[in-house]
This record gives sequence, structure tokens and C-alpha cells, in this order.
Amino acid sequence: MTKPENHIAGEETGDVRLDVWMWRARFYKTRRLCAETISSKGVRISRSGQVRRVTKPATSVKVGDIVTFGKSMHIRSVEVLAIGLRRGPASEAARLYQDRTEER
Repeated sequence: MTKPENHIAGEETGDVRLDVWMWRARFYKTRRLCAETISSKGVRISRSGQVRRVTKPATSVKVGDIVTFGKSMHIRSVEVLAIGLRRGPASEAARLYQDRTEER
């Protein structure tokens, strides 16, 4: 199965590991940092009105999920808009999610 050459990253649907998605969306510089953050601090995933706390980097995320996690001194909450196929430039990564973080 080959990928179309004019494919825009982020159009893929399905599911992907949480650490991979967070890395593709450029929340962290490496997958290892993503995995360590998820394992140590935990992440909340909201799907179909149910919220669960996860500490396993291999947890699947899907389009429509809301992912909430701590980054520095802030809590980020983002909705997954697309899975993506690669870690691309920041402009491409920004299309993978919609920020739902409330201003404080």
C-alpha cells in the first residue's frame, strides 16, 4: 500500500499511540519525553463523555478525543482533529489539534 504523493499530513483517521500523536503535534521534542511525561504525570483523555486518566504511552487516541495534560506550569487541553502521518513542520502540526485550554 503506497501513500499518495499529495497527501496532507493530518488527513488520516483511525487511532495512534498517545505518545506518537503528542510528538507529531509538537508538544514535546522527542517521543521519549512524551512517554516519560505520560508515565510520570498522567494524561486525561475524554471520549464520548467519559474521562479517564492514563499513564501508558501506548494508549490509543482517536479523532474527536480531548487530551488534557500538564506542560510546564500550565494545563493544556486539546481536541484531536487528525492523527497525522509524520512529524512535520509546526504549521502542519497545528492542524492536528484545536486548543481548548481555558484562559485563567
